[in-house]
Amino acid sequence: MERILKTATVKRLGVDDVAQLRAINALFADAFEDRDAYLSAPPSAEYLQRLLSAPNFVALGCLKGNRLVGGLTAYALSKAEQENVELYIYDLAVDADARRQGVASDLLSALKPIARATGASSIYVQADHGDDAAIALYRKFGTESDVLHFDIDIPE
Repeated sequence: MERILKTATVKRLGVDDVAQLRAINALFADAFEDRDAYLSAPPSAEYLQRLLSAPNFVALGCLKGNRLVGGLTAYALSKAEQENVELYIYDLAVDADARRQGVASDLLSALKPIARATGASSIYVQADHGDDAAIALYRKFGTESDVLHFDIDIPE
């Protein structure tokens, strides 16, 4: 799937797009200032190919010409209480030089038809307190819920 949008081209990555997914991870590392999480233990090409071929995984790359300017990863979560799917945006980032140009909006707009195709009833995302740009973006697209997020450690 490839869509030309108002600012760039958004492409859904497929099984042959391992290099592009690695580039998106590098973009996340820079945008979130977390090189350890995104670059210190890169997955094998085989792992990324399996991930890219999984029906519940979505990776979108936003390109201006040949330059990656934005990326998004999301997971379709099948619910147990109803025959329902929700799409969870795990990461969304825009290159520092391309911010405030509609790239994130293009990524979210491109995700909507994919969500529909998976049978998802909604898309949801978390934003950190103090990340005013992300909060403003997501408010344009949906309604806000005040929730707490907990990371639960798994002892070795």
